[in-house]
Amino acid sequence: MMLVWVIYDISDDRTRSRVAKICKNYGLYRVQKSAFLGDLNRNESDSLALECESVIEDTDSVYVFPMCEDCFDKIKLIGTGFDRELVSGMTVTKFF
Repeated sequence: MMLVWVIYDISDDRTRSRVAKICKNYGLYRVQKSAFLGDLNRNESDSLALECESVIEDTDSVYVFPMCEDCFDKIKLIGTGFDRELVSGMTVTKFF
């Protein structure tokens, strides 16, 4: 398992909703309107990317970023953000 960020820029509401639904179906936690985070294995991450690719248009963008725990711990948050305790380490596994 690895932490995975999914961040997207999609102009069409229906397509954006479909991508959000795909992320939720993989058990990802919504941290902002167009940003999801959660634990996935490599196969799940690849499948999620393929599913997103199948629903977006050429002008849309979906980024799937794998992130190690050490890198996650080094995130600097400026302003209001998500609850890091909720989505970090063991808590992620328990939450999902």
